[in-house]
Amino acid sequence: MMNCKCKDIFYISEQKSKIHFISQVNELILKSSKILNKLGISFENNGNIISFDFKNPREFFQENIDCLSYSYNDLEKDEIKIFIENENNKLSLTNILQTKPLSRYLNFISDKNFFDIIENSSLTAHFQPIIDIKTNEIFAYESLIRGVKANGELMYPDELFMKSARNDMNFRLDKLCRETALKTTAVKKINAKVFINFLPTSIYDPEFCLNSTVKWAKQLEFDPKNIVFEVVETQNVKDKEHLKTILNYYRSKGFLIALDDVGEGYSSLNMIIDIKPDIIKVDRNIISNINKDTMKKSIYKALHTICRENDIKLLAEGIENPYELETVKEIGVDYAQGYYFAKPTSEIIRKINI
Repeated sequence: MMNCKCKDIFYISEQKSKIHFISQVNELILKSSKILNKLGISFENNGNIISFDFKNPREFFQENIDCLSYSYNDLEKDEIKIFIENENNKLSLTNILQTKPLSRYLNFISDKNFFDIIENSSLTAHFQPIIDIKTNEIFAYESLIRGVKANGELMYPDELFMKSARNDMNFRLDKLCRETALKTTAVKKINAKVFINFLPTSIYDPEFCLNSTVKWAKQLEFDPKNIVFEVVETQNVKDKEHLKTILNYYRSKGFLIALDDVGEGYSSLNMIIDIKPDIIKVDRNIISNINKDTMKKSIYKALHTICRENDIKLLAEGIENPYELETVKEIGVDYAQGYYFAKPTSEIIRKINI
């Protein structure tokens, strides 16, 4: 069984410590010496390790983030490793092997809002309706997560997951997103299916990593068939067998599976074959101006044929005008989503006038 890589929140000590800059590249040790001299910091040079005492390591990085950020390029920031030694964490061969790159320390300071959101679980869900084309009624809602900063401003998913990825926090963020979506769905008393995104690359052992999601679904008394887990970022999935294991776990609990951004590249088309989703969501780049583009129409027709012949529901996302809607309806579509119907909102839209 795989172990789940459940990362703790990265933290920089605030107690008096010895900070070590470590590198096997002599030029970077020399460069670091010049930078510390420029900052007026006295240090010891022991070959591949530069060491100096500082009363508060977090303050060191806060005070000098601009200098450190601009003095090193991205490759150098990843190559230089940092170890903070104090009475509870002594320098040893084992600990040196567990050092983190300088980039992680700089990210911790520059991404303060992100870490505050994660540490305080400050997430909220907005919901965008999905329309059943046959009935013109709301069939489902997609849960779209926002981070809430300390000042009340929102951090949107692209920024959340960009900062999450570079800080190795995808597991924790993805887990919080799933749980927030379920809890908010219950609070809003949504009586429809709910699409919940998840990153397959953040899950290492489904039985362990997804246990809390299943627990919340049961505790909140959701009918599993009303929860649709939407696979996103399929282009980053290298181990398809592992993805199947994850999806089989969800299916064994009664949940439905949707595949997002279909048509964006060859990888998503292969995924249809490999995972046989219940629903596919056609990428908005294909839907945008489809009424004016014969190539887009051809691609959409091919996807519609695949769905019709394999008992898969087809959802067109990103519809922004009546012309796009009429085009997909002419070719064939089960569900539709986009700004033409409604934008994501914190309060549930319960009726759409089409």
